Amino acid sequence: MDYTKQEKHFLSYMKEIESYNEALSLMFWDLRTNAPKKSVSLSSETIGFLSQKVHQLSTSEQMKGYIEDLKGTTENPIIKRAIFECEKEYNRNMKIPNEEYKEYVQLQTKSEAVWEEAKEKSDFKMFQPYLQRLVDFNIKFANYWGYDNHIYDALLDLYEPGVTVDVLDDVFPTLQNSIKPLLEAVINSPYKPDTSSILVNFPRENQKAFSEEVLRQMGYDFHAGRLDETVHPFMVSLNPKDVRVTTRYNEQDFRIAVFGTIHEGGHALYEQNLDEKLYGTPLASGTSNGIHESQSLFWENFIARSEPFWNQQFDILKKYAPASISSMSKYDFYRAINEVKPSFIRVEADEMTYSLHIMLRYELEKALISGEISVNDLPSLWNEKMDKYLGIRPKNDQEGVLQDVHWAGGSFGYFPSYALGYMYGAQFLHAMNEQFQVNHAVENNDLRKIQQWLSDNIHKHGKMKKPLEILHDVTGEGLNPDYLVDYLKYKYKDIYQF
Repeated sequence: MDYTKQEKHFLSYMKEIESYNEALSLMFWDLRTNAPKKSVSLSSETIGFLSQKVHQLSTSEQMKGYIEDLKGTTENPIIKRAIFECEKEYNRNMKIPNEEYKEYVQLQTKSEAVWEEAKEKSDFKMFQPYLQRLVDFNIKFANYWGYDNHIYDALLDLYEPGVTVDVLDDVFPTLQNSIKPLLEAVINSPYKPDTSSILVNFPRENQKAFSEEVLRQMGYDFHAGRLDETVHPFMVSLNPKDVRVTTRYNEQDFRIAVFGTIHEGGHALYEQNLDEKLYGTPLASGTSNGIHESQSLFWENFIARSEPFWNQQFDILKKYAPASISSMSKYDFYRAINEVKPSFIRVEADEMTYSLHIMLRYELEKALISGEISVNDLPSLWNEKMDKYLGIRPKNDQEGVLQDVHWAGGSFGYFPSYALGYMYGAQFLHAMNEQFQVNHAVENNDLRKIQQWLSDNIHKHGKMKKPLEILHDVTGEGLNPDYLVDYLKYKYKDIYQF
């Protein structure tokens, strides 16, 4: 593609920013996987310095000049979209003083380390002062940026542009009211799966070997990525040729690692299959957290928890699994891994109850940012909402308010993306089925056909398209929770015979 001289200078400037971001991503990955605990304090200073440099570059007079020169004049679609993203970032960052931004980034790094220790000790009080400062910063930033109707909208826009509190307050109750009778039917059904045969010792190395085999079948490129262990699984893209996946092993419940790895692998496929023309620009990333979650949940739930998947994969699993699993019938195994049982831990939640975990967090976040509740109220409010939504009450902070890393990283406004992604994914599944039989492709182990469809319709566009634009282009409609409800209803009527 031909670029003008000014466009080439702009791309070179973008590459400089991306280089700092790559170094930051590597440091964050290291801190969450292999770094010694004593390194956190000094490493956070380096992270703060690098983040400050990115902030300075994104708000510099030079950046302002590129925006003014190229906005409305460039004919190049990539430059045009990149300028749009840069201007949005420029306007947002210009409202945050540089030193304040550096202080916030350092706080994020330290908070994650404190959260990890607090979670281990199940001690919310240890983490509380850090969380309070993070909340205060986010309220301050939201007011800097401004909003129309609700202060939380300013934070939602960071992760899911176009989605507001009004949208969520409309669609979440609809989804909840549809899930509630299904969940009651499942709980009251006498035809429950037997999970005793799968909750047995499954060596960590065997889980890893099987997980790696499935990742390869999905199309994950190990020459452009790797699989590591961490406390809270995540995917990180250093650049499109270095996209790393992490997981957490539990030798008494292999589902945590296997489905967690597939989930993060779905994220990674998005980043590994961007159009190369977008490399080095702010467009070389997923368009939103919700669309990103649609990809991870698509693979984890709609594909890897399906009966056709295990009709194909069960014999492969037997090479690694203990005898109690290998001796099961495929159908009994399929039912067991799809057990519906309200649980405390979001990342271990079943398909039916998963969205309820998100709604709980959304309500707490929204109330925190609007000042309706305080940080010290969180443990008790969390437990009350768990009881309300799932009928269970956490015994301690570890399985309650401290279970997720997001607040420790300052990611307020992120959680709704999970439920949105689940709904997006169900709509993408419907659209894919209109072009070819997805279950047929899965049963024939043609996972690359699925991966190619997702790449062609979603991945390659990066941020060239907005999230709701992608949703409409692929499905022909806006956000519609009915597809997810229909999917859950059809699947679990079979498993629980109601």
